[in-house]
Amino acid sequence: MNLVLFRLSEVDLPLPRRDPRAQHILKVLRRGPGDSFDAGLLNGPRGKGTLVSVHVEHLSLAFAWGEPPPPLCPLVLLIGLPRPQTARDILREATALGVSALHFIRTERGEPGYAGSTLWRSGAWEEYLISGAAQAGCTRLPEVTHGRSLLETIESLPAGATRFALDNYEARAALTTCNLSGCRSAVLALGAERGWAAVERRLLRQSGFTLVSLGERVLRTETACIAAIALLKARLGWI
Repeated sequence: MNLVLFRLSEVDLPLPRRDPRAQHILKVLRRGPGDSFDAGLLNGPRGKGTLVSVHVEHLSLAFAWGEPPPPLCPLVLLIGLPRPQTARDILREATALGVSALHFIRTERGEPGYAGSTLWRSGAWEEYLISGAAQAGCTRLPEVTHGRSLLETIESLPAGATRFALDNYEARAALTTCNLSGCRSAVLALGAERGWAAVERRLLRQSGFTLVSLGERVLRTETACIAAIALLKARLGWI
């Protein structure tokens, strides 16, 4: 945790000692009364928090905020709904890498039950966004949707972005060498763990996606996701 993040509704309230952030301030950062630490307001500015006093049940904090954060990277991900543990990893790591939106979609070869997992039903998915942002020292969180179809999600995408879909079987280009001239924003689609169905490949092509690969190795969904984000960002100078 490189940035201690707070919601706007929390900044005027005492922080309970049982809160992981309180434990981080006291035991990891080893701050005492009067000491400051790096803090951020979710989807707002970064700044400094000050530990005013330590009580049996809570910490008293004060904040001084700085300038608004820069916008997120203009990169949108479409991901076939994976198993919950994989989704957790993607939520955290893609947020740390600064993508602007994550759309977890239903696919022909995906497991239908994943959309109803506790991760999504409980709202726990947001905590993984916050964890990724705190790790990266960023306050902005990406937009997240889950459970829509591929068609619904494609229809909701903004116009003008360069579109790529990772595919191990019918890709004719590598993401490392495909043409990115004129690219100002991008959409990257990854299928479910079993890959894309033929009807989905057809829809992707009809919707302006170029099928690309990451090479000969078959990667786990979360590994492919992180590698593709990093590669696109590096090639486009969005580091």
